[in-house]
Amino acid sequence: MSLRAYALLILTNFLWAGNSVAGKLAVGHIEPVLLTTLRWVFACLLILAICIPQLKRDLPVITAKWPLLLAYGAIGFTLFNLLLYMALTHTSTVNVMIEQAGIPLVIFVLNFALFRLRATLAQIAGFILTFCGVLVTATHGDIRQLLHLDLNIGDAMMLVAVLVYAGYTAALRWKPDLHWKTFLATSCIGALVACVPALIWRYHDMPVVWPDARGWWVVAYAAVFPSLIAAGAYIAANALIGSNRAGIFINLLPIFGVFLAVLILREPLHGFHIAALGLVCAGILLAEWTRIRAGLLTQLRN
Repeated sequence: MSLRAYALLILTNFLWAGNSVAGKLAVGHIEPVLLTTLRWVFACLLILAICIPQLKRDLPVITAKWPLLLAYGAIGFTLFNLLLYMALTHTSTVNVMIEQAGIPLVIFVLNFALFRLRATLAQIAGFILTFCGVLVTATHGDIRQLLHLDLNIGDAMMLVAVLVYAGYTAALRWKPDLHWKTFLATSCIGALVACVPALIWRYHDMPVVWPDARGWWVVAYAAVFPSLIAAGAYIAANALIGSNRAGIFINLLPIFGVFLAVLILREPLHGFHIAALGLVCAGILLAEWTRIRAGLLTQLRN
């Protein structure tokens, strides 16, 4: 069994869900492009403060692979988040949740197209179950609501975001053999560099409106937890079990988001939320069952 990878992926999606709740709390307190930029400014300062010696040791690899390393941050960290924030200004959270649940499927397709990695029947069945759990959450238990979805430019942006993050995940197979601190630091720098054009585009003809107290708290959360801890955990989990297996766990994100919204935003908890959580957990268990069973048998023999 890969208990360490499972724990890392659960932590990752819990912190990403917290980022979604923080994003809701940020509305009216900090503008999305500024939030994205500031989170990477502080994330870079924090990661560089603890990994300068490691960066020096890995300098030959960084020098040789710097375009790829910066691209990981620009695409996986900045481009995805900007598309997500912009999508939410045009479309509903329900639509975004449904569309984001397609990331594991796109990972399966990209892994097969690029690396000839086939998804197992258990992984496909597990994906279907987790996707059903997301649909139950997004439609409040009434699947008929899917017939009345209002699709617009925001949905197109979110579909591009899905392709972007699935591509980032699949491309982690090309990651150079670097210490995790080095890879995370260079990715954060790439993310910050990618924010510059977006910042210029957003504020070229208007003054910057700085965040208030709540906005700064959101920046602090985003800079530490989703930007550093969750990103590092996701990279490590992919290295341990591969992107096909790690991708299925992404469908925990909307489920965790609902429960955090209940706790923090005081939104109501319904029976369909519990049912959706059960479906997602069952899907992950099914996708991983062969390895879980093998691990249990090994432990029993020992």
